[in-house]
Amino acid sequence: MSGRMSLTDEAISRIRELVRSGHFPAGAKLPPELELAGELGVSRGPVREAVKALAVAGVLDVRRGDGTYVTSLAPGLLLAGLGSAVEMMGGGTLLELMEIRRLLEPAATALAAGRITEEQLAVVRHHLEAMRAAADDVELLIVHDAGFHRSVSLATGNEALTAMLEGISSRTLRARAWRATVDRGAVHLTLAQHAAIYAALADRDSAMAMAAALVHVHTSERWLRAHLDDEDVPPDVPGGHFDRESDALAGSVDPPR
Repeated sequence: MSGRMSLTDEAISRIRELVRSGHFPAGAKLPPELELAGELGVSRGPVREAVKALAVAGVLDVRRGDGTYVTSLAPGLLLAGLGSAVEMMGGGTLLELMEIRRLLEPAATALAAGRITEEQLAVVRHHLEAMRAAADDVELLIVHDAGFHRSVSLATGNEALTAMLEGISSRTLRARAWRATVDRGAVHLTLAQHAAIYAALADRDSAMAMAAALVHVHTSERWLRAHLDDEDVPPDVPGGHFDRESDALAGSVDPPR
């Protein structure tokens, strides 16, 4: 295929630019297909395909019998496809996603500590208590673990950051991390780490919140590496095996008294 942009790609690019520039602002209704094709200078076929693609991307909302509208363009909509992409990724890439999570989640937790409301803190505590009650049920642990971390990220008040963390922390990634935790008989330790995060949030202590989250993500990453090593991850994936130092770090957080 030549380097020239296809007509559909060109239509997508043109519509995106019209949205970005404010010609079609959030919530605006697009012209009928034939009129839009004339405005873009392409035939109706590429316009139809472009609208479908932008609807999947969360930019447009096609309402049957009504027309096509620009969405709210909220980060949660525009970044929703990230989670679907993550679900398609293999073992080595999951480790790369954990590295991204290690960079973002501690900072987000520190931010949340300075902004969290009592109502939001109560939601975090609800998920912590639900995890404690579901210590033998992996499926429930996954659900409430996701709820716990989503509640923390929501407390940052940063919708884009929340959407990014949601996207990279897919159900597949959480499920494999939790199975690694269960395989090592370390559910109690992971719950203690969640409790440490909650305690730091309750104290509005950003530094402790960051440290507790970093230890927690580091532990999950190390256990996931070991779990994937057991599934024959290629040897060029770095840091595959546990050592005494990392095991000591993984066990360094005691539950708050």
